[in-house]
Amino acid sequence: MSSSESPRPTQTRRPMARHPLARRAFLAAALAVSLASLSGCQVRPLYSSDGQTAEALKSIVISEARDRVEQEVRNSLIFLLAGGAGEPANPAYRLELTVTNRLVGVLFDSSTDLAAAGRVVVKADFNLIETATGKTIRSGNRASVALVDLPNQEFAKVRAIRDAESRAARELAEIIRADLSAAVAAGHSR
Repeated sequence: MSSSESPRPTQTRRPMARHPLARRAFLAAALAVSLASLSGCQVRPLYSSDGQTAEALKSIVISEARDRVEQEVRNSLIFLLAGGAGEPANPAYRLELTVTNRLVGVLFDSSTDLAAAGRVVVKADFNLIETATGKTIRSGNRASVALVDLPNQEFAKVRAIRDAESRAARELAEIIRADLSAAVAAGHSR
């Protein structure tokens, strides 16, 4: 090769660029496959105010509470499930609920051996049972944590712990409601 001759640039092969019809056919086929795969999806709002899921949630009766924190979880669940309407007269489902709570100190003062802050842990075990068949639809356990400052004054400490228990109970009710909504929605999509 002489210095006057310049090397030929290499051409990259683009088979689709040469055949615009082949490219369009490929894109149409890809679009058809995408639409066919999406047609099997059943996307719908979990918390919609109308529909079978909302009606099923309104037909859940909750077991009686054994202590104050369990009563807080129960009351919050009744309000969340029924939208403030209370418990149903003829329930389709029964929710067996057991709630435990405990206070865990996290910041200890070594000179006084007292905790300055803590965590309230509220745990729930639950079973959602279909009343007609007695079949368990969903069972599980969930927990919620609320932080609490523990002052030296006894009444303030008791009040702070109670407030933390109430916050954790409300949060736990929200978590359980999400579980129940998913379980009931899955039952209605079959």
